[in-house]
Amino acid sequence: MSLSNEIILRPRFKHEVNEDNEALLSLFEHSKTTQKDFIVSRVDDHVFIRIPKEKQHFWSPQLHLEINENEDKKTSTIHGLFGPNPTIWTLFMFLHFIVICLFIGFGTWAYANWSLQNSYSIQLTLAFFMVIIWFALYFSGRLGKSKGNAEMHLLNNFMNGVLKKP
Repeated sequence: MSLSNEIILRPRFKHEVNEDNEALLSLFEHSKTTQKDFIVSRVDDHVFIRIPKEKQHFWSPQLHLEINENEDKKTSTIHGLFGPNPTIWTLFMFLHFIVICLFIGFGTWAYANWSLQNSYSIQLTLAFFMVIIWFALYFSGRLGKSKGNAEMHLLNNFMNGVLKKP
């Protein structure tokens, strides 16, 4: 079975680099002032690379890098995570949580009415409606993935460009 090279939703990667982490972190710090195509921010050993606000859309991704020093203190490990804006990700997880809670609630209500031999068609209809909403959330997430795919490649190319500088 062959695997595609398509960047998927929230892909992760890990690279070993023959530089200490402070040198790599300083490369990203320096890239803040030498370019205007991306927003680079650093917190301790974490680097966040984003698309500027004026070029962002609802589905714009970001790249989170964690640059850790290895035990030999001459090499570093870069852990990367592509993902949507944390606010968007939280919103989607919250909506999924609400939909599943409502589905379970309507299912429980339908079971209670069934066991009491009352009508439960409204509850089953509402539970089915929650499934439709869940599919809508799923397909909107897939749409966002396809809209942000080109920007994920731009972020990846920028990171590789910064790491290749002497």
